[in-house]
Amino acid sequence: MSDDKKGLPAEAPGAEIDAFLDELRRTPAARPGSGRGRLIFALDATASREPSWDRACRIQGEMFDATASLGGLEIQLVFYRGFGECKASRWMATAAELHRAMRAVYCVGGETQIERILLHAIRETKKKSVQALVFVGDAMEENVDRQCRLAGELGLLGVPIFLFHEGRDPVAARAFREMARLSHGAYLSFDLASAHRLKELLAAVAVYAAGGYRALADYGKKKGGEVLLLTRQLRG
Repeated sequence: MSDDKKGLPAEAPGAEIDAFLDELRRTPAARPGSGRGRLIFALDATASREPSWDRACRIQGEMFDATASLGGLEIQLVFYRGFGECKASRWMATAAELHRAMRAVYCVGGETQIERILLHAIRETKKKSVQALVFVGDAMEENVDRQCRLAGELGLLGVPIFLFHEGRDPVAARAFREMARLSHGAYLSFDLASAHRLKELLAAVAVYAAGGYRALADYGKKKGGEVLLLTRQLRG
């Protein structure tokens, strides 16, 4: 990789899942054009997230599996940790590549660097179209107005942010919800007990990035569950 740039609370209530799916339904349709869809997968790798890092490594493969029939997906891993360290991988086209990259990362204490992730996503999109930015984190320790401005810029560039909030920190929740709204993306809080939902919804976002709403609707018919709920809302 090159430099570019817990304990968990109770299970998220079903209403938050419904709200997330409703936000995803309203997100403008992705139009990858020719070739693979492109998704930036950004993670907070500070010390507070160490207990859940292994689980994140295990669930990421389904994003690729879900998009195989759509021509595939390219994912770039971006993470921050420690003192001013924010790194981005090359673009990867297989689950094995992403898994190896994630397994090489270990968590280090430090403050959040979400602004650097947003700036990186803007730069990448200006070089070549990116269909979605996924961020998984548990805290926000930066200037919220600044993050919201950058989220709005990504929205103008057609890059929705899908924010998966680990835990219940109220400051982060408010900031992440507003960033999702301004980018035309979506927000969901989760915990260890609801990690299976994270797996399913990450795969759904990957399908969206690779093929847009129609592909997502077809995927929902096969998967059922909360992904099927999403497709029903789309038909509505």
